[in-house]
Amino acid sequence: MSISTTIKAIQDIMRKDSGVDGDAQRLSQLGWMLFLKIYDSREEEFELNDEYHSPIPEEYRWRSWAADEEGMTGETLLSFIDTGLFPALKEIPPTTGPGIVVKRVFENSYNYMKNGTLIRQVVNKLNEIDFNSSKDRHLFGDIYEKLLKDLQSAGNAGEFYTPRAITQFMVEMVAPRLEEKKLDPASGTGGFLASMLDFIRRDQVKNVEDETILQQSIHGIEKKPLPHLLCTTNMILHGIDVPTNIQLDNALSRPLRDYGRKDQVDVIVTNPPFGGMEEDGIETNFPSGFQTRETADLFLVLIMHLLKDGGRAAIVLPDGTLFGEGVKTRIKEKLLTECNLHTIVRLPNGVFNPYTGIKTNLLFFTKGEPTKEVWYYEHPYPEGYKSYSKTKPIRIEEFGPEKEWWDNRVENEHTWRVSIDQIKESGYNLDIKNPHVEDEDHGDPIELLARYQKIVSEVIETREKLKQELAACLERNN
Repeated sequence: MSISTTIKAIQDIMRKDSGVDGDAQRLSQLGWMLFLKIYDSREEEFELNDEYHSPIPEEYRWRSWAADEEGMTGETLLSFIDTGLFPALKEIPPTTGPGIVVKRVFENSYNYMKNGTLIRQVVNKLNEIDFNSSKDRHLFGDIYEKLLKDLQSAGNAGEFYTPRAITQFMVEMVAPRLEEKKLDPASGTGGFLASMLDFIRRDQVKNVEDETILQQSIHGIEKKPLPHLLCTTNMILHGIDVPTNIQLDNALSRPLRDYGRKDQVDVIVTNPPFGGMEEDGIETNFPSGFQTRETADLFLVLIMHLLKDGGRAAIVLPDGTLFGEGVKTRIKEKLLTECNLHTIVRLPNGVFNPYTGIKTNLLFFTKGEPTKEVWYYEHPYPEGYKSYSKTKPIRIEEFGPEKEWWDNRVENEHTWRVSIDQIKESGYNLDIKNPHVEDEDHGDPIELLARYQKIVSEVIETREKLKQELAACLERNN
């Protein structure tokens, strides 16, 4: 049986349980189970070192209560989880790295399932996956992405799964180096962090010492418990032995002035929530000129503050940030003054379908030097596409032309550049259209309104005639 089929079977079993209500709870339930199963598999590797001691009490390790398919079930298993396992793991002393990781995961996790027999069925299905098998671990990466997409469809506005092609392209263009400190301050489920790990391991990790440096250099912050749990599990799947650098916190809740030099990083790659508003009071953590409750704007200010001089960033932002006024204008002025915003990749509609139709952009900048000009690259649809969808997502191969152009920049039908003087004259409006594409003439607004009103009148007239005809037919039949 394939891993995909196994995961679908698990979701079908959970749907039978009265305690699990909706996709978000199903994913949360599956999340802590996956964590324990995957963590147990990694502990088998850790135990090759005789000095390793598991932070999880022996009776609550996956191998002790879950591995035997004829083991506990029904009310016995339910009671064991609710009154034994969860209280014990929530109270693990955070005295070691592994202890911190387990405690963080279970402090905000819950057992939603109420049927111990169904729990045993889920556990037995999970045992069909061997996370010590490189084949299963590799395949599970793809299935994990499907689970993350399911999470987004269950999530709130502004919380979107970032397609793998986008994360991979952004990371490749920023090109993080092994020794650099890397951060995603809105890490979600860890897509950008995983992509950075893959990128650096490909060519830069040569030995055990390099791998240690890499693992210590990756940092993430996520404020919501479920994405944080999935991010932690994702990092373990991606070979991070003890992912203590994945914090459960809101990066915006700390006053900007409290972030010091030790908090600064070399590389930030992120897709902060956009379209959402922070809770009252968060804006007061920022200087008065940049106070707003709009999440994406605050993250842009935070990212500029957290970058070292010479530090590089890539960030996903909506069109609204580019053309917005007021506080947005002041934030853009700061960005262009303190950083070199060298590239904006304009993505077409539908990249984040079916989760949102908001049009998005990829901004690439380096801190420590002012912007002199901004290059734009308008990413086109593949030939024959009118939009993206679940079955036709954006693919990394589409970014081939951008990669070829990146270090040899010339204007063409998809690219253009704008001087800082032009941007200043426009009031720091960065929503600059492709000059190589003629604007469609949609006609005179007054004439269009008149035509619209005429069509509405004709529709009303036709509807009345149909009602009269229907009434006449009914009368004749009676």
